[in-house]
Amino acid sequence: MWSHFQNILLILMPLFIGFACKLPKPYVQMTDRLLSVLVYVILLLIGVELAQVDNLGQELGKMAMYAALLFILLMMCNLLILFWFDKLFFKQHPFQPSQTTRQKIRFADSAKQMGVLIFGMILGVGLPENWLPPHQSGQYALMTLILIVGIQMRGNGIALRQILLNKHGLYLSAWFMASCGLAGLLFAAILPEVGWAKGLALSSGYGWYSLSGIVMTQAYGATWGGVALLNDLWREFAALMFIPLLMQRFPSSAIGLGGATSLDFTLPIIQKSGGLAAVPVAVSFGFIVNLVAPFLMVLFSTIG
Repeated sequence: MWSHFQNILLILMPLFIGFACKLPKPYVQMTDRLLSVLVYVILLLIGVELAQVDNLGQELGKMAMYAALLFILLMMCNLLILFWFDKLFFKQHPFQPSQTTRQKIRFADSAKQMGVLIFGMILGVGLPENWLPPHQSGQYALMTLILIVGIQMRGNGIALRQILLNKHGLYLSAWFMASCGLAGLLFAAILPEVGWAKGLALSSGYGWYSLSGIVMTQAYGATWGGVALLNDLWREFAALMFIPLLMQRFPSSAIGLGGATSLDFTLPIIQKSGGLAAVPVAVSFGFIVNLVAPFLMVLFSTIG
């Protein structure tokens, strides 16, 4: 049992250390560039790890099939429950679109991420074994990324008190996480080789692909790490496409669709589609799911 808590602390500790660090604004802006580079490094390392899987061609097909099933279940459960949440609590929707120029949908960024992942797989196949990065490289990169995320939260003026007192964001995050848990249990019920704890672990990435890919790889191997990574990347694509379409009729669903990315990658689109009133809700929601995701993934993956 103590080893389970050690694993959880190992993931969460850099986040709280980063949140305790108050840096001047110029240094916080420098971490934006560092974080972008680090995301690509992690994707590269995941690609190298995937390349080491035996019978890679066969495993890729299985990986895509499992990821597609998990993604469909998550989208179905998220949207059904969050549509209900919108209808019940927000008959008059509080958000109005920004009058400024619309945010361009940045599919190119997601395409670059997929390209780096594929390049990592090519390197993993082509490089001699003694040239490959050490096995723990992914974990160290992940801990650095979580540290930087914590620093950015503090540097952008996000206070725990402000987050936890935003009732809309708090309730939205609770229903979103419950709907993801339901999808994970359905995934486990459909696939005999997946236990309930594994299903819950795989469904708890919430769109944080650079985290879920590494954690699931360490827990269940590169194949399941690839499933988690693909699923969370597809969530990012779906969020970019559907947030502007959903915001006016189903604002909570639009914010929830982005999962963990509503705190960073999809926040500009949320702001443009829903106006400034949507930002505190998105930040509150994104902060909570970013905080909970590593805890739940490590917890469930150590159970089974």
